[in-house]
Amino acid sequence: MDSPLGSLTLASSSHGLASVQFGFNMPSDGVIDDEANREAIEQLREYFDGKRSLFELPLDVSGTPFQLAVWSELQKIPYGSTCSYIDIARSLGKPGAARAVGMANHENPIAIVIPCHRVVGSDGSLTGYAGGLHLKQQLLGIEKQTQLLFT
Repeated sequence: MDSPLGSLTLASSSHGLASVQFGFNMPSDGVIDDEANREAIEQLREYFDGKRSLFELPLDVSGTPFQLAVWSELQKIPYGSTCSYIDIARSLGKPGAARAVGMANHENPIAIVIPCHRVVGSDGSLTGYAGGLHLKQQLLGIEKQTQLLFT
């Protein structure tokens, strides 16, 4: 799909949304199926238009138990807010695992919907993002601009 951030590639299974990636990343055996991703595309467009602060989509993610726990915590970060890698590690009861949280963020298969862009350095600085720091900054900017509409 086209977005204010450029192209996004979405993939779904019969269980739910499985991937949102930046750019056009078509697997060699993949097919484009707008109908399978219709609801996800609609909700992402609403997000970019400032009309949605929470995604309501079935997700189909797989990962290690630690990754799944991190991705679950990411979904608890309120729209328009940020927290640090250390905050996530502490919330998981693993205060020394900030680097591991960063690696789990890096492996997040469903960008934007699982909001790893809301995780920042402990000093509030923008750090690592699979799509690039400029995209992280744009996503946080979208949320800051529209945050008042949802409070």
